[in-house]
Amino acid sequence: MPKPPEDKDHVQSLERGLSVILAFADHGPRMTLSRTAQVTGLSRPTVRRVLLTLERLGYVRSDDRDFALTPQVLALGHAYLSSLNLTQVAQPHMERVTETTGHTCSLSVLDGDDAVFVTRVPSRQVLRHTLTTGTRLPAYATSMGRVLLAGLPDHELSTYLAKAPFPRLTAHTRVTADELASELTNTRVRGWAFVDQEFEEGVRSLSTPVRDSHGATIASLSTSIAASELDVDEIHRHVRPVLVDAAAAISTELGADRVSGGWARHAAGLVRRKTGTPGAAASRSSSGEFLSMPSKNAPTSQPHLRR
Repeated sequence: MPKPPEDKDHVQSLERGLSVILAFADHGPRMTLSRTAQVTGLSRPTVRRVLLTLERLGYVRSDDRDFALTPQVLALGHAYLSSLNLTQVAQPHMERVTETTGHTCSLSVLDGDDAVFVTRVPSRQVLRHTLTTGTRLPAYATSMGRVLLAGLPDHELSTYLAKAPFPRLTAHTRVTADELASELTNTRVRGWAFVDQEFEEGVRSLSTPVRDSHGATIASLSTSIAASELDVDEIHRHVRPVLVDAAAAISTELGADRVSGGWARHAAGLVRRKTGTPGAAASRSSSGEFLSMPSKNAPTSQPHLRR
């Protein structure tokens, strides 16, 4: 509520800035200038000044039409995560993943070209790199990053892929636009991403999306496993069902409709546009067309996912 004019301690511009930030909690992760003005009750010129100021400070990002908060809002008392109630909802499910699988469970968000850890439930397993809250990893080479990239609108993803080729971190790293486009299409179709020693030799990782009440991917739930401990089939049999169920439970608590495969509705339309075949994973041929093909990382016979 606005303070009365006689309250000399009231800073109206600060109130307006906070009202714009908090509007994203109740009305969606992405809003146009007009929509922001409508839900805050502020004039369009005022909202424009607020959004452009927040963007210059790094708290908001924009494309041609929409505005969205960035993880930098964490610096303002974790306003970004608190507005979504994300960490509070995720924590017990993450603890269950770690207890059930014996592996560290992490929650990440996308910030620019990086996946940023916002909370972790560690296991007793020790990997070479110690990753903590706030650690940034390149999105293209990590499973959590690929889940987050796959959740981007097509035009944002195209802009990102235009930066390829990316640095090759190991002998296994996919670095070209075609390789990554294929992986991200597969990720959209199946609803999870698996990376086998592409970021770090000897480490495999698995991730699946966390979605909000609007169906948008707001975070990635992931786990990392030493390659010497579990082979690929064992990870898909024993770890993936637990992780997928946990992400679905978190998403449901955040108000998302449960959709088998994570991006099933979006992916079906995407693949139909590219291949004419619903539900098939895709890879780009030398001519630039997308061809139906099985995922390279998935086992031939996938285990039944517990529901």
